[in-house]
Amino acid sequence: MAGLLTEQISQSSCPRRKVHPQFRRAAPRPLPWTCTASSCSISPMKKGKSRNRHPKAKRSAVPKTIDEYLAGVSEPARSTLKKVRAAIQSVVPPESTETISYRIPAFKYKGILVWFAAFSDHCSFFPTAAIIEEFKTDLRNFTTSKGTIHFPTNKPLPTALVRKMVRARVQRVESKNRR
Repeated sequence: MAGLLTEQISQSSCPRRKVHPQFRRAAPRPLPWTCTASSCSISPMKKGKSRNRHPKAKRSAVPKTIDEYLAGVSEPARSTLKKVRAAIQSVVPPESTETISYRIPAFKYKGILVWFAAFSDHCSFFPTAAIIEEFKTDLRNFTTSKGTIHFPTNKPLPTALVRKMVRARVQRVESKNRR
């Protein structure tokens, strides 16, 4: 009797398996179920070959440096980002480094200080939400969200404002590390 029960169950889906009617298939595939009096289990299946869905030619190369990133950006956004980069470089500590983080340029000093990037219809500066909140009156002419400042590709943020925000960000990082 037990052999007959096991044979019948292996030909269909497990009787203890409850599937919502919405997810039932019209004709269930036979699965190799093994059931005993107290439990049911399914035999392991063979692993299929993993295949790369995107050919190498279609994948975009991830930039490793800010210069590589800027080389892939079209004008006028490239010159706008170069001005923002120069403003940031003028106030960050000498120990800071340029890096790519989340596939966009960033400056690192005891953690990430700020990011900046170009998009199809705008450029963005990411100084963190606290800095945006601190400078919200100066940023009233720009589109902002919680941690981002958007500005046109052909008109960079004012250099003096970028410098003030980066200085404030450096001070926050320094005070955080003193605690």
